[in-house]
Amino acid sequence: MYQYRMDEPRGHRPSWFTVIVVAVIAGLIGSMAGIYAYPKLFPAKNTKIEYTLPQTPEVKTAEYSYTPVVAVAKKVSPAVVGISNIAPGGFFGLGGLEEKSSGSGFIISPDGYIVTNNHVVEGAYELYVSLADGRQMKAKIIGTDPRADLAVIKVNAKNLPVVTLGHSSTLQVGELAIAIGNPLGKEFARSVTVGVISALNRTLTYESGEKSLRLIQTDAAINPGNSGGPLCNAKGEVVGINSAKISIPGFEGMGFAIPIDEAKPIIEQLINKGYVTRPWLGIAGAEISEQEAQYYDIPQGIYIEGVVEGGPADKAGIQAKDIITAINGTKITTMAELTDELFKHKPGEKIKVEVYRLKEGKKYTLEVTLGEKPRE
Repeated sequence: MYQYRMDEPRGHRPSWFTVIVVAVIAGLIGSMAGIYAYPKLFPAKNTKIEYTLPQTPEVKTAEYSYTPVVAVAKKVSPAVVGISNIAPGGFFGLGGLEEKSSGSGFIISPDGYIVTNNHVVEGAYELYVSLADGRQMKAKIIGTDPRADLAVIKVNAKNLPVVTLGHSSTLQVGELAIAIGNPLGKEFARSVTVGVISALNRTLTYESGEKSLRLIQTDAAINPGNSGGPLCNAKGEVVGINSAKISIPGFEGMGFAIPIDEAKPIIEQLINKGYVTRPWLGIAGAEISEQEAQYYDIPQGIYIEGVVEGGPADKAGIQAKDIITAINGTKITTMAELTDELFKHKPGEKIKVEVYRLKEGKKYTLEVTLGEKPRE
């Protein structure tokens, strides 16, 4: 039996520190070997990640739900034309022909009748019309009416696209209004602007002092080249003829159009006769305001300053200093109301005029046979 003696030499045993150091070194060596060997044992593919935008499914045109404005533009624009007013230019007109003005118009018949403003074609030596299909054609004036600022011209063509005429009498303030025209000539042909019907029955006073017919007010942008172009409703019907805008610094969104119901009978006369005949009463008058009527204790209406000798009013017994208060039972307080009532009738028709005779303090109802207003 082997016995252990205290004086016998012991074998050398490593310390804990040594063991830990050796383990760490061995781990590092193993890791480095693994890193070196892994790509060789398991080669990686060289991939690049690319970002792509999310794709929106393409929608065919036929499936797209058009807004009213898009539909109106597609329907009406082919019948909208540009009009160039050509006149002699330079000193005393010796500078050759040049474009005096430009505007817009719209085709109302397949054989080439076009409606526009009188001021677009006024003083023209030659007229040229630019169609939506790119053709440029010479046009002739069929008839003009400076009073209403309307004109009809014609090109020699067939099978042209036409507009649909609507009714301005059914318009309501706030409904959609779409203007189409050439605001700066053919470079901006058939521009579409959108707004609403801002007001109805507006009256403007021209530089000559004469008042306009009742107009439609809109905030759809109407610029000089838009004159004569159509103002449309949401159905694509022409309800007005763009005519003017307020050009005062600081004022925007105040354009005006001639109501189509007012324009229709004028257009028909221009096509059929080349001019417009209007009923004529044969008086010169002034409005009596409500305040004046109260102050002087007289009826509100049209004070007759003078009567044309031998005219319709004179023949019916109407006298100077009479006050017209009603026509056919409709109260009259302004010149615009008087004009509206007269224009409901034709020359030769009879109307009943109610007057208040100041010098007698009595009311009379007189029958007047309307005459034809002398042409200027």
